[in-house]
Amino acid sequence: MNDRELFETYKSQVYHLCYYMMQNRSDAEDLCQEVFVKAILADRSQVRDLKSWLLRIASNECNSVLRRRKNGWAKELSAYLLTRPGPSNPVEENMDQQEIRMEFERMYGKLPDKIRMVVTLRYVNDMTVPEIADVINIPEGTVKSRLNRGIKLLKKMTGLKKKEMIGNESVL
Repeated sequence: MNDRELFETYKSQVYHLCYYMMQNRSDAEDLCQEVFVKAILADRSQVRDLKSWLLRIASNECNSVLRRRKNGWAKELSAYLLTRPGPSNPVEENMDQQEIRMEFERMYGKLPDKIRMVVTLRYVNDMTVPEIADVINIPEGTVKSRLNRGIKLLKKMTGLKKKEMIGNESVL
């Protein structure tokens, strides 16, 4: 596979992993570019599974940046869902969808880095547990426990939002 085919085949998967890890489009684009530069410059003759290999490079790059930023990184402003009753129109529906997406990304961004990495590889990149274990070099049992923990955390976050929304509606 030549360099262009490598890029065209895996660019969206690498970008999605970087985006969901970094929670920022421009950071994801920069990291995606760095991943492919490293991949193109590397000797790929001994690589058996290009997808896993590229995603491992991407996960390592994301983790490096996140580690460097951990102490001083300011988190994105929290988005909130507007829950006002009334007639719906296409503009309102579009705004509601954007707000829901922003809220999901905010919650997703609150997941610990290690858990977010595993959840992203599983649900965004459609990788199996053994593939994930191979990409980030951890046991399969650890992958399963991180997936389980990530799902529980997301459910807990959405449960809190539902309670808050129910509380707000009763006040109105």
